[in-house]
Amino acid sequence: MTIRLLAASLAAALLAGCASSRPAAEVRRAEAAPARTAVASAPSSAPVWPVNAPSLAATSAIMIDARSGEVLFQKNADDHRAVASTQKLLSALMIARRGNLGATVTIMPEDTQVEPTKLGLKSGERYSRRALLETIMVKSCNDACAALARDHSGSQAAFAANMNAAAASIGAGSSHFVNSNGLPAPQFSTARDISRIAFLAYREPILRQFMREQSVAFRHNSGRVTTLKATNKLLARSPAFNGMKTGYTDAAGRCLVSSGRFNGREVILVQLGSKTSYIFDDAARVMAWSGRSGPYASNGTTYATF
Repeated sequence: MTIRLLAASLAAALLAGCASSRPAAEVRRAEAAPARTAVASAPSSAPVWPVNAPSLAATSAIMIDARSGEVLFQKNADDHRAVASTQKLLSALMIARRGNLGATVTIMPEDTQVEPTKLGLKSGERYSRRALLETIMVKSCNDACAALARDHSGSQAAFAANMNAAAASIGAGSSHFVNSNGLPAPQFSTARDISRIAFLAYREPILRQFMREQSVAFRHNSGRVTTLKATNKLLARSPAFNGMKTGYTDAAGRCLVSSGRFNGREVILVQLGSKTSYIFDDAARVMAWSGRSGPYASNGTTYATF
């Protein structure tokens, strides 16, 4: 399936659930309609491919060409795993595709009942969707994500149902999401599914803008300003790195979706289940390798298997 058709498929799924005034059940029925996209087979049945790829500590990983979706590297890419806040890429994509980011969100008590990374929003406060979305991409604020999910679909449960419908419509059907922010719950995804989501998030201009910011100044209703520093430490290393999303829970381990440009090639790397001491160095090393090597089978044939 072409990039254009893949993007159109997700757009249809996301826009179907934009009217949060509809009952949650109606939203779920509407968003379940788009057909699942075709998914080509993996380039190899081996846990790690290709054999000459550099090693990395993550339990599961995949790297794709950000333009074509071609798989450049994979390691246990289809294993079900907790993915922590990397699933916020799908939440953010749904919010961005809904549009009207200047609209105001009123914070409700249930939005504030999250830990540990949060803005400290208070019930009754009012913020633009755009301001809340920016904090998700830069600092991964869980209360901002909860507020936007409720604003979008009416409740966390309805938003999670819409996430699952949207994911299934783009071929990311090996995932099951229970909440918008990746906090511990009986939910899972795979490195390959997260790469599919990241592939489309990479094409959303407002998300690209936010995910490359190294800090953001958030103004509270009280007038207090909180400076939020990006959780993605790659951004400070080199302009070659330009996004995307970090994540951590005890169950998921350290997770990172990163994007960058090396020797003219734009790539997206997903790492799940790594450790703090390795994850950013591994990302830099594997992504740099992508600019020097090509993904070839033993017969010299390239694979386009995204």
